[in-house]
Amino acid sequence: MTNSMTPDLSVQLGRLKLGNPIMVASGTFGYAREMEKVVDLSLLGGLLPKTITAEPRMGNPPWRTVETSAGLLNAIGLDNDGVDAFIQHHLPYLRQLPTPVVVSIAGRTRDDFVSLAGRIAEQGGAAAIELNLSCPNVSGGIDFGTDADSCRKVVDQVRQNCDLPILAKLTPNVTRIADIAAAAADGGADAVCLINTVLAMAVNWRSRRPILGNGMGGLSGPAIKPIALRCVHQVRQAVDIPIIGIGGIANIDDVMQFLVTGASAVQIGTANYYDPHVSTRLVGELPEVLRAEGVDRITDLIGTLKV
Repeated sequence: MTNSMTPDLSVQLGRLKLGNPIMVASGTFGYAREMEKVVDLSLLGGLLPKTITAEPRMGNPPWRTVETSAGLLNAIGLDNDGVDAFIQHHLPYLRQLPTPVVVSIAGRTRDDFVSLAGRIAEQGGAAAIELNLSCPNVSGGIDFGTDADSCRKVVDQVRQNCDLPILAKLTPNVTRIADIAAAAADGGADAVCLINTVLAMAVNWRSRRPILGNGMGGLSGPAIKPIALRCVHQVRQAVDIPIIGIGGIANIDDVMQFLVTGASAVQIGTANYYDPHVSTRLVGELPEVLRAEGVDRITDLIGTLKV
């Protein structure tokens, strides 16, 4: 490949095609409007607004976040204004963005997921739905992501009632994540997203109390990258559908580690908080990596890990 050629960065996630594999993770990018003066949104492979639920949620009591030595611990609790407010106030803006928008939804029941997905699909403007089956900060939040049969059923019912591509975001807080991913694939998921945060806690030993108001929360950032890579590797062996890697990604080497391990795309999360330009910078760095490796397409490097 000559340096004059432009490498092909596009990736296929089931029925969802992205111009490049760099996405931004739900909950770390607001509703995109907050970032439009900081980030050239057209450069992103895809973006995910904050997770929405059927009814408005106040979220958990403070403290909701605490920094750790190698990451961020959060217990936001899916604080959002509900699907009606999302459709009225946020979707019109998101609909006109020049990049695929994947709407993240969470429900307490299968019917919640089906209803939410259907409402978003009928409005138009969303490129795909991400099923948040794995939030550790709400009551019942990970039930669908810790039981294979429940996971399969919710994905299947959403697939039957929604014609948008479906991404299933899974929790690492299970014994065998490959079993849950296989169930999501059996249910018809276009791709699985690995991983959501790792259940953890922080303690103030002087007061003898947890620091987070919820007691426990989800750990993200560099500390969980090795766990996320392990999950991607295990799931790659178990399913044929694409994988989206999430967890501690902050530089181009992190991105490439996930891709060669088996992820077809990645989501940038915690790094957005301290480096708002990280996602677009990574998009800009990808072509040089491909040129250095002597390949024309990013897909030539996906899943090339030698074990």
